Amino acid sequence: MAVSTDAAREVWQDAGVPDEDRVEALMSRMSLAEKIAQLYGVWVGIDDADGEMAPHQHEFTSLPVEWEELIRSGIGQLTRPFGTRPVDVVTGAATLANAQRAIVAAGRWGIPALVHEESLTGLAAWKATVYPSPLCWGAGFDPGLVERMGAQIGATMRRLGIHQGLAPVLDVARDLRWGRVEETIGEDPLLVGMIGSAYVRGLQSAGVIATLKHFAGYSASKGGRNLAPVSVGPRELADVILPPFEMALRAGADSVMNSYADIDGLPVAADPGMLTGLLRETYGFTGTVVADYFSVAFLQTLHNVAGSPAEAARLALSAGIDVELPTVNCFGPPLLEAVERGEVDPALIDRALRRVLLQKCRLGLLDADWSPEPAVLEEEGEVVLDDDAARSLAGDLARRSIVLLHNTGALPLAAGARLAVVGPRADTAHAMMGCYSFPLHVGVHHPGMPLGIDVPTLVEALRGDPAGYQVRHEQGCPVLGGDDAGIAAAAEAAAGADVCLAVLGDQAGLFGNGTSGEGCDAASLRLPGRQEELLEAVLATGTPVVLVLLAGRPYELGRQIDRLAAVVCGFFPGEEGAPALADVLSGRVEPQGRLPVGFPRDGGNQPATYLGAPLAQSSEVSTVDPTPLFPFGHGLSYHPATWAGIEAEAAEWPTDGTYEVRVTLRNDGPAEVSEVVQVYLHDPVAEVARPVQTLLAAPRVDLAPGETREVTITLHADQTSYTGASGRRQVDPGEVELRVGASSADIRRAIPVTMTGPRRQVGFDRVMEAAVRSDPRH
Repeated sequence: MAVSTDAAREVWQDAGVPDEDRVEALMSRMSLAEKIAQLYGVWVGIDDADGEMAPHQHEFTSLPVEWEELIRSGIGQLTRPFGTRPVDVVTGAATLANAQRAIVAAGRWGIPALVHEESLTGLAAWKATVYPSPLCWGAGFDPGLVERMGAQIGATMRRLGIHQGLAPVLDVARDLRWGRVEETIGEDPLLVGMIGSAYVRGLQSAGVIATLKHFAGYSASKGGRNLAPVSVGPRELADVILPPFEMALRAGADSVMNSYADIDGLPVAADPGMLTGLLRETYGFTGTVVADYFSVAFLQTLHNVAGSPAEAARLALSAGIDVELPTVNCFGPPLLEAVERGEVDPALIDRALRRVLLQKCRLGLLDADWSPEPAVLEEEGEVVLDDDAARSLAGDLARRSIVLLHNTGALPLAAGARLAVVGPRADTAHAMMGCYSFPLHVGVHHPGMPLGIDVPTLVEALRGDPAGYQVRHEQGCPVLGGDDAGIAAAAEAAAGADVCLAVLGDQAGLFGNGTSGEGCDAASLRLPGRQEELLEAVLATGTPVVLVLLAGRPYELGRQIDRLAAVVCGFFPGEEGAPALADVLSGRVEPQGRLPVGFPRDGGNQPATYLGAPLAQSSEVSTVDPTPLFPFGHGLSYHPATWAGIEAEAAEWPTDGTYEVRVTLRNDGPAEVSEVVQVYLHDPVAEVARPVQTLLAAPRVDLAPGETREVTITLHADQTSYTGASGRRQVDPGEVELRVGASSADIRRAIPVTMTGPRRQVGFDRVMEAAVRSDPRH
C-alpha cells in the first residue's frame, strides 16, 4: 500500500486505531467519485458471446470507460478472477496481484478491491475440489462436517487472495419444480438454518466473508419458476423463509445478497422494509448487502419500478443495497450524475460506503502493511487445490449424504455379482456435480479444457470395486432424447444380469442447458426425457432393478416403486460421489443419509412440503393427495439402530423454560451405524393455522457395533413460537405434543405436554436450537 506523510492517511492505515475512526478519517478525504467507486464491482474478462451470461444480462457487461481510467477513482470489488474462465492457479493469482497493484497505485488513497467468488460446492475455480451439493449437506444432517467443509473452502480461497464467498444458499425449498432446489439445503427451516450456519462458521473461520443468499423469499416463486413473482404472506415469510437467515446472521455472517424476487409486487432490491427495517434495525446486521448479479439494473429492465439506471440506483441505495454486483452499471456514472443533480441524497452514499470500508478494514485491506501478493505465490512446488485431505472430506460428506429410500433385500450387492449398469448418469463425471460446480458452471463453455480434477463415474467405481463385480454398461438413453435401440440394448443387458442398476437423474446446467439448476425449472416431476421408458424396459425383464438417482430434485416414483428392488438417492454427491455410492451399494458403509426434501407420490401435488397445515393434508374434498412417497427425514439402513427407550422428564413445560427428552439407541449390528433422532412439535390448537408438525431437533448419533448411547435433547420453549394473529412471534400456553422418531412419518413415541405460564412474545434473540448431549451407556 502506498506510504504517505499525510496525517489523515496515516490514521486510516493504522491497525491500532479503532475501525470506525479509521473509516471516518478516510471518508472525510474522499471525493464523491471515489466514494461511489467503492460501491460497485468490476467483472474483468466476462464475455457475453460464449454462453457464460444469463438471459437479461448481456447488455450490462461492457465497462463505461477504459480500465485505466476506471481505476483512478478506485474499485470496490473484483468479480470472479478465478471463476470466470479456466485459469491456472498461479497465473490467476499473479494476474490478480497485478490488478490489485494497479488499483492501489492509480487511486489517491490506494484502497485495494475486495475479491469475491462463488463457493457453493467448493471454490468455483479450475482444479478446485467439488464438494457435494447443498441437498447432500441437508441429507447428511451433520453440521460439524459441513463446518469442516466450509473451513477448507475458506482456507483455499484465502490462499488465492479471495475475500468473499457467495454462499450459502438459505432458501427453503418450497416447490420441487424449481430448478434451484439442488442449491437448497432442504424444505425445513431449522435444518436449513443449522446446516447453513455451520457453513458460515467454517468459511469465516478462515477469514473469508460468507454471503447469505437470497434474502428473502426467492424460492417461493409462483409455479416453481426462476426469477418469478412471490406471493407469500407475512406469516409464511416469518416462520418458514426467514429463520435460516436469522440463525446464520447470529452465526456471524458478514454479508447478505438480496433476492431477485418481488414479494406482493415490491422487489426486494427496492424494499427498505426488508433490507433496512428488518435486516438492519430488527436483526442488528452491520455487514454489507451486495446485489445479486444485475438486480439493481433489473429494477428498470425487469420489474419496471425505475425509469432509468439513476432511479434504479436511488431505489436500491435507499432500500439498503451497499454494493452493485457483478460489474459497474447503475452505481457508476448514472449515480454520480444523479447525486450531482440533487436527485440522490449524498448521505445514502456515505451510509453504504461506511459499511464497505468497515468491512475492508476488518479484512486488513486498509492496513499500511497490506500486500497484494496472495499466499499461494509464496508456496514452493506444484500448487494443488484438490489435495488428499480435501478429497477425503468430500468423500466423508458424500457417504454421509447417500439415502437408501427403499430396499427389498437386493442391497447390499453380493460380491462378484453380474451387474448391468444402465442409464444416462452411470458413466459420466457430470452426474456427480451441481450447476454451481466449476466444471458445469464455467467449464462446459470451454470444451477443449480438461476437467482439471479426478471425478470417477459410477461405472468406473464399480469396475474397480474390491467386491469383484462383473459390470456391463449400456447407456440406454441420454438424459434427454435417445432412441428405441438404446433402450433395447439396456434391457438386453439387464436380462442377462443378476442385478440391474438403473442410474438415472439430471444433467445440472444453467438457463436451459440442463434439467436441474438455475433457470432449469421443471413442468412436471416425471423423470426427464425417456428415462422412465428406460426404467420400465429394464423392469420388464424380471431382473431385480436397483434405481440409483443422481438428481437435483426428487422425482415421482409412485408408478414403479412396488416393482423396484431398491432405491438409492445421491442427489449430486461431488467428486468422490461414485466411490461413496460403491461403498454403500456394496455394504462396506451403512446408508446414513436422511431426506432433506420429501419425494412426491405424484408430481401434480406440487407445491407441497411436510410443513403443511391441516388443510394441506389428504382429504375427502380433493382428489389430489399430497402424501409423499418418501417423507422428510426418511432414510433406511441395512442394520438399523435399535431404539431402546424414549423418556420425557415431566408433563409440564413452562412457557419460558426448557423441556428434556432422552432417547436411548443401541447398535446390535455388525458395523457402525448412524441414526438421526428427530423431534417434531405438534400444536393441536393455536391462534392461527399451523403446520401439523415442525422439526425442533435432529441430532445425528453414531454407534459402533455393540454400543449404546443416551441422547439428551433439551428443548427451549422459544422453539415452539410462531407468528400469531397480531403479526408478532409468541409462545402459547396450552397442550402440545412432542413426536420423537426416525422421520416425519416414522414416529416412535408421541409425548403429550402442557405448556404452562403466560403467553410470551419473543424476537430475534430467541433460542432457536436445542441443546444436545450424547453419552455412552454400559
